[in-house]
Amino acid sequence: MIAFVAIQSILEKGKWAMLSSRTILEEWPDIVIPPPPAWEAVSLPTEGTALLVLDLQRQNCSEERRPRCVASLSGVAGLLGEARRRGVLVIYTLTRGASREDVRPEVAPLPSEPAVASGVDKFYQTDLEALLRAAHIETVLLVGTSAHGAVLYTATAAALRGFRVVVPVDGMSAEDPFAELYTAWHLANAPGTRGRVTLTKLAAIHFAETQEGR
Repeated sequence: MIAFVAIQSILEKGKWAMLSSRTILEEWPDIVIPPPPAWEAVSLPTEGTALLVLDLQRQNCSEERRPRCVASLSGVAGLLGEARRRGVLVIYTLTRGASREDVRPEVAPLPSEPAVASGVDKFYQTDLEALLRAAHIETVLLVGTSAHGAVLYTATAAALRGFRVVVPVDGMSAEDPFAELYTAWHLANAPGTRGRVTLTKLAAIHFAETQEGR
């Protein structure tokens, strides 16, 4: 009887070892990609909204390194021009060690537009939050690269600070479309961003006068 129990215990341990060895990496080929998250058209008040242009630099937004970023520049430039015409606050971010002169010419900052430099979280060790609070900003509109870097981390940091966050999916870019897919899913579903981040498209963004936007 004792021998039988011992053998059964060994078999159970072996079964558990086989089950526990199947991690997410082994399950990867069998996982079904979920449907895309919902997006919506947005009307943003010109007062209380800031456009954050994240890391659109020559070094990382090039045909060689990130062609999807280059492809997004025309649409981002159009949004940038409309934001400026409507008097929306525009703030640039840079990677560490970069300068304003490194920003792509299609979306280059005006002398009056502030810029901060940091890693993927643009709030970390910068005065970005102070700039937003001083201007009484409630909503931040994020465009830039990389989707799974500066966009994801800065959008999350903004949401955790109580800002409403809007991200046009065709205004963020990465080396690979899967990174953009993952970022959109994460922003729509993850704790901390779910319910505080709105996904949209560049053509579906409207800037309204403050009274109209209320």
